[in-house]
Amino acid sequence: MKRILALVATIVLLVSGLTACAPAAEVAETIKIGLNVELTGEAAVYGTPEKLAAELAVKEINAAGGVLGKQIELVIYDTKTDTAESTSNATKLMTEDGVVAVIGAAISGTTMAAAPVANQYQVPMITPSGSNALVTNDGSAVYPFVYRACFIDPFQGLVLANFAADNLGKTKAVVLGSSSSDYAKDLAAIFSEQFAVKGGTVVATEYYTDADTDFSAILTKVQAAGEFDVVFVADYAVRAGLIIKQAREAGIVVPFVGPDGFESPDLVELAGGAANLNDVYFSTHFSALSEDQKVQDFIANYTAETGEAPSALSALAYDTVYMLKAAIEAAGEVDPVKVNTALEALKDFPGITGTISFDEWHNPVKSAIVVQLVDGVQAAATVVNP
Repeated sequence: MKRILALVATIVLLVSGLTACAPAAEVAETIKIGLNVELTGEAAVYGTPEKLAAELAVKEINAAGGVLGKQIELVIYDTKTDTAESTSNATKLMTEDGVVAVIGAAISGTTMAAAPVANQYQVPMITPSGSNALVTNDGSAVYPFVYRACFIDPFQGLVLANFAADNLGKTKAVVLGSSSSDYAKDLAAIFSEQFAVKGGTVVATEYYTDADTDFSAILTKVQAAGEFDVVFVADYAVRAGLIIKQAREAGIVVPFVGPDGFESPDLVELAGGAANLNDVYFSTHFSALSEDQKVQDFIANYTAETGEAPSALSALAYDTVYMLKAAIEAAGEVDPVKVNTALEALKDFPGITGTISFDEWHNPVKSAIVVQLVDGVQAAATVVNP
């Protein structure tokens, strides 16, 4: 028995000695922020500029000393424009990569797929451009860990209906949209309702699917429906551009109005050339025509870094990184729950897409900009409130 006790004592001493010599748990040298956006697939045209802008913002912050004395590390995943992939990426970022927050996704569907993950693991997630009204809530209660930097679809619908009626003086509208997309259906419904409130009439409403590329039959029906003086296309550039091209070829010369989905470097090509993009207007979050020095500095830095001009998507992602920086600094530590509390309390953040505060639904409170295209180039920008 004495020998057994002696052996046990020896083992305890050895283990104690090893424990004393073991290194302390490593303290993270960087602050990890996840980026979960569309880098391949149909929506890559939206996710790619957001990635470039986020990288620029992180580079600037790190060059200026980082946050809380640490450098930011951007952990990047591609949703592949797939909801299941977005959910999987968000789970990995929050459970394996140890991020303090996640930026993404770029579109509403993939953002909504990842939202439950953020709530489950209590890690704040902010989408730069997911504009569906239900991104941040389930229809009755706000998701406590999900935010957005862009305005919501109902807001765009209101703004664009007001703009068509008040600024363009139009009274008879045609509404077109994809039946495959909640984005399109919601925008079409809100625009139609508000246009009627403003005293206008919707002459015709026509839907197509995301797979359609030939819109001649729909345009023929529209032309037979009666006189109209404006067309509202509730869709992304990939189809809106084709609709504008085919409409111009069919002799439809009235103004076209659309949402932020119009903004794409491919719009000119899709529309059949710059000549077809006159009298075209779309809502956006940012315009290079702004005289704000912050905006001009961002444009210069982004262009120097990437070799191309920034879009509203770039600006939204850039603001998103800086909002997270502000929240981490306000929290005073790298704790997702405390960062979330600070993010929720963010007030009057001086972004390049406007002065931003969050409402009770975690949507930003700010105005919209409606841009006018002349020969495919932004020629004028009007600030519009709902």
